[in-house]
Amino acid sequence: MAKICALIPARAGSKGVPGKNIYSLGGHPVLAYSIAVAKQCPEIERVIVSTDSEVYAQIATAYGAEVPFLRPKEFSKEFSMDRDVVIHFLDWCCENGSSEPEVIMYLRPTTPLRQPDKLSEALSIIGNGSRFTSLRSAHEISEPPQKMYKLGAEGVWEGFFPDDPRPEYFNLPRQMFPAAYHPNGYVDILKKSILRTGAEFYGDRIASYITPHAVEIDQPEDLEYLDYVISQRDGDHLVRHLNSHFKSNFG
Repeated sequence: MAKICALIPARAGSKGVPGKNIYSLGGHPVLAYSIAVAKQCPEIERVIVSTDSEVYAQIATAYGAEVPFLRPKEFSKEFSMDRDVVIHFLDWCCENGSSEPEVIMYLRPTTPLRQPDKLSEALSIIGNGSRFTSLRSAHEISEPPQKMYKLGAEGVWEGFFPDDPRPEYFNLPRQMFPAAYHPNGYVDILKKSILRTGAEFYGDRIASYITPHAVEIDQPEDLEYLDYVISQRDGDHLVRHLNSHFKSNFG
């Protein structure tokens, strides 16, 4: 097994956005974008897709990924944890005579638009001897959580920080709060040494990697927006790569 491996989780059966991992985006399945960018990152030696679907496995293979197993249903449920997916993969390596990769780049298909040089840059942050236990990407959000409400009893808006002593702190200018960042699935980098020594996924020293705003697929409207973005980005490196190597007729 390679020292650095990309692992792409692609569960079938999403309820929020049915079939989102194989939705036709710019003529190619959403899943293909993560495979393509991983294969263009020179540090990544193998690209593995973990799926519970034969159909998804065939699609992933057609776009150049390896699918050496089907993920068991017990790790493919709606509330299955990412750690379960990765540990299943590591266990599979052990049980099938492959050494476990030291570093796993975890690429969620639901953040499809990435650039390979960004993945290489992230890997350089958490290289050999790094003091970090993992890396996680995020982008800055326009409003910090202090400006947000939760729905209280009887339909009353409540702040998330009731211990803040300032009256109506949620009405203060956003510049009075620290910048806030939303984890976006652009790239997560995990270490086998952390995963195998306890119940943690990221560990206690998560390296920050700030990316431009990344669109994640959480609802159908996100797919519509991504379709629009793709239509406006014919010169995008990843889109051009897919169009030049694969027929743009999926779906």
